[in-house]
Amino acid sequence: NVGEIQKVLQNLLHEGISIRDLVTIFETLADYAPTTHDTDILTEYVRQSLKRAISGKYFAANEVTSVITLDPKTEQDIMSSIKQTEQGAYLTLDPERTKAIVASVETEVAKLENIGKNAIIITSPIVRMYFKKLTSDYFRDLIVVSYNEVESNVELQSVGMVTG
Repeated sequence: NVGEIQKVLQNLLHEGISIRDLVTIFETLADYAPTTHDTDILTEYVRQSLKRAISGKYFAANEVTSVITLDPKTEQDIMSSIKQTEQGAYLTLDPERTKAIVASVETEVAKLENIGKNAIIITSPIVRMYFKKLTSDYFRDLIVVSYNEVESNVELQSVGMVTG
């Protein structure tokens, strides 16, 4: 419905993703709306459809981009702490674990910022939204992108890993 479409558009804008390509956005929503009404999940599907725009915004052509990855164990811990409710999903991570992850993000982000680069964290698609929510209170402008949002011709180099 219109409210759900508006929420998806707000989610995209909130993370700095252009909504100019409304045709792609609406086509993606039409494809996935029958299977879920969770606007956060619909937003993730739309982001994946907008991979060319996302890649164009964050990754320079013909240049290797330095990124930070998530430790597979950390990704697994985040995935296993997701609780689904009728109101949506949320994380039930232990506060100490959250602190450790945030401290690790801080360390890795500082490394990139110290050499004048944007801090971009790459995650698996299923974890991206939850990791972004987890870190948004601590890092307002942190760029979190999933592997499915990166064009195949983009060259990435991991220069750090978030653990926790």
